[in-house]
Amino acid sequence: MKNKILILCIGNILLMDEGVGSRVAKELLQNHELPKGVQVLDRGCMGMALLSDFKDASKVLVVDAVDNTGYEPGTVVTFKPEDIAPYQAFHGAHDTRLVDVLQALALMGYQPEVDCLGVQVLNMSPQDFHIGLTPPVEAAVDVLVQSCLDYIEAKLAE
Repeated sequence: MKNKILILCIGNILLMDEGVGSRVAKELLQNHELPKGVQVLDRGCMGMALLSDFKDASKVLVVDAVDNTGYEPGTVVTFKPEDIAPYQAFHGAHDTRLVDVLQALALMGYQPEVDCLGVQVLNMSPQDFHIGLTPPVEAAVDVLVQSCLDYIEAKLAE
């Protein structure tokens, strides 16, 4: 489907706030009826395995935890993949940067429109594995979910 909208949620639930993408996917899938042509995927960690997810979509919103934004934990931010391309900090837990995946996708002849939605973390590097979000990131989940729904509505209207 050429006009498919993909909400691609990234994150490792074992690393506290790093799991926010999975939490957003769960909320969207369990509590909202999504329009035809919209897919929500919970994909864990970033990597080249995501290529097949992107190639069927014309519009993609990547939802992930972010750090080093300068904002308070729990702050929701939007950005383009190229905005974070120079920063090594944005791929540490995922091993591959989003821009690397998109460049590989372009080499394959696919260039979906990609936007990013993130939340500034408090802790995504706990000493031990820990499932669950910190209070400021948990408080941002509703805003993230509504932002995803707003994105879907806006893209369907285009």
